[in-house]
Amino acid sequence: MPPPTLEPSEPTAPHARSSRRALFAWVAAVAITIALIGAAGQWAANRETAFQTDSIRRAMEVHVLGLRDTAGKYGYLPLTAGMHPDVLAALAHPQDAAARQRANRYIEEVNRDAGSDVLYLIDPQGLTLAASNWATPQTFIGESYANRPYFIDALAGRQGLFYGVGQTTGEPGLFVSAPVRSENGAVLGVMAAKVILRQAAWAFLRDPILLTDAHGIVFLSSVPAWMYRSTRALGDADLAEVQRHQQYGARNRFPALPWTVERSDGQPAYLVRTDIDGRSRHFLAVDEALPDLGWTLTVMADHAEVTDARERTWMLGLLGAGVLLLGGLYWQLRERRFAEQRDARRDLEQRVRERTRALDEAHAFRKAMEDSLLVGMRARNLEGRIIYVNPAFCEMVGYGADELLGRLPPYPYWHPDDVAQHWRHNDTMLSGQTDLSGFESRLRHRDGHDVITRVYTARLIDAGGQHSGWMSSVVDITAQKRAELRQRENDEQLQHAQRLASLGEMASTLAHELNQPLMALSNFASAAKAFAQQGNQALLADSLDETVAQAQRSAEIVRRIRGFVRQRTFGAEDCAVSALVANALALLQGEMRLRQVRAEVRIPPTLPAVRGDRVLLEQVLLNLLSNSLQAMQATPPERRTVEVDAEVVEGRVHIRVADRGPGIDAALAEQVFAPFFTTKVGGLGLGLNICRTIVEAHRGRLSFADRAGGGTVFTLELEVST
Repeated sequence: MPPPTLEPSEPTAPHARSSRRALFAWVAAVAITIALIGAAGQWAANRETAFQTDSIRRAMEVHVLGLRDTAGKYGYLPLTAGMHPDVLAALAHPQDAAARQRANRYIEEVNRDAGSDVLYLIDPQGLTLAASNWATPQTFIGESYANRPYFIDALAGRQGLFYGVGQTTGEPGLFVSAPVRSENGAVLGVMAAKVILRQAAWAFLRDPILLTDAHGIVFLSSVPAWMYRSTRALGDADLAEVQRHQQYGARNRFPALPWTVERSDGQPAYLVRTDIDGRSRHFLAVDEALPDLGWTLTVMADHAEVTDARERTWMLGLLGAGVLLLGGLYWQLRERRFAEQRDARRDLEQRVRERTRALDEAHAFRKAMEDSLLVGMRARNLEGRIIYVNPAFCEMVGYGADELLGRLPPYPYWHPDDVAQHWRHNDTMLSGQTDLSGFESRLRHRDGHDVITRVYTARLIDAGGQHSGWMSSVVDITAQKRAELRQRENDEQLQHAQRLASLGEMASTLAHELNQPLMALSNFASAAKAFAQQGNQALLADSLDETVAQAQRSAEIVRRIRGFVRQRTFGAEDCAVSALVANALALLQGEMRLRQVRAEVRIPPTLPAVRGDRVLLEQVLLNLLSNSLQAMQATPPERRTVEVDAEVVEGRVHIRVADRGPGIDAALAEQVFAPFFTTKVGGLGLGLNICRTIVEAHRGRLSFADRAGGGTVFTLELEVST
């Protein structure tokens, strides 16, 4: 019997649509992955920025306390010294040399005991009568300080506080003054003390710190080049006041700081770009006003750590995406080989059981990955002996505090497979070479399970300021790593949900095209068996040749399907709005029939084209239309209509998608485009956020409003193609 003749099948329209949908799905998956990686990087940068801001504020509290302590420490000195009879006698009898000498010796003794730099007495005309440095070449006696604000304030009966360059010595310092009063309260003169702010520790700080006065002039800084520069342009009145008081000696120019400042609304910290020692630096800066002193303290931290955190997150995201891509390619290869090897003896029920078992195993694996983040604290002395652990650390490793305190390495929670690495980290810590960015370490819980941690170690300083050991914060990142894996699985589920419709049509097309070659394979195999039994070698060879040809034809069909799946978008192009809407509606025909929804499209034929990525724009329309269908679940069938119209408004194309659903609650309006916000059961809350990102990347705008008569109207604004 001659073999049957099989007509070659031609690609059908549903097959082409399935390929386009698969292409859209791949492009959407790439866009979603890139958006998620970008969002994760920004989240890491924001988290690092918040951490740096908190660190700056903690350091600032220490510096502010030291400055206020210096000012407060000597605030009492002029007031109490001015009450002494020798001081009052010198003011009462300024021509009496003996009285002035007694005042000099008394003031010298008080200044020595108090630890101030200079203590001196000024008469009501601003002339210095007595001073602690009366016996030195640079004595203040006979000098006039009538122009100084601290003298003016004290003469008016108020306590004076002023920072400036000394008129006599040329050395800057803090001047504290108080009025000297008679028994009836009248002001007889002024007692003033000069204190030099010696912030020696600032020279060893890694990041800059500076103090500015009320005019914005820097008068103390850990960067010498910034001294006597201003944070803002000084007006004529400010310059006149500084020169009148000779606050900074003969200086009459205060150039602006070599900064470029970037501020964000509502954020206390701001970004400073500058050059230090010929090197470009970026810092995160926070200002703290000291109204009681009239100063502003600015503390900075290196902004490079924020950039590093963002880039590390991006690299991890790209690595994870690469792993997922390899996993997807491996899955496709496995499915193809499985399809080539299966035969008639494997029925549909067996395949269903295998797939069900695989899903159950995957679900059980995801449940086992769930955990929570725990942070522990551990202190060790210089020998490496544990001297403190908190309850969180004990829970992390499964050992009680009584079992850990006093232990020397090796510690019981060290992982047996990583002992060499633990010793290396321990030796590095004891040598003082700690890494501020921390390191990753695997621990073994008492019950036998592994705990992956990140350890940050800093010097432990005792009350005497001596280095007494090391304090480590141990962060359990096991749950974080598991959460990252779950996020990737959720992304795969989201991509899978978006292309379920196209997969159905692709499966139907694939079954249709493979049916004929598979039937032919069966017929030729049966014929070959019969010819072999008959000993007819010629017909047996012909049947086997036909069997090989049909097998090659099946492989070609599978190869062509894989070729459609791997197609990519060609980038920006001129897109007709009517074609974009038609393609999106074509992808939703099945769901519209299921939900009994009609579509009304009103697009003028003369509407100009828009410029953009066709696949991404169709994905945006597909998402908006899909949301409209879901919004009308509770709407009566006769009113389930989605309306699509377009027009040109002020040189831009406006595409509107309107439904007749319940509308959007006003209380939720501000959160509609927020990432991970959703009102759908099982939704991820990424659709509208991604849509807006795509539209803004096309220099467009996506908005929504209530529809007259009930429902919601989403408006997509795009630029007209030129």
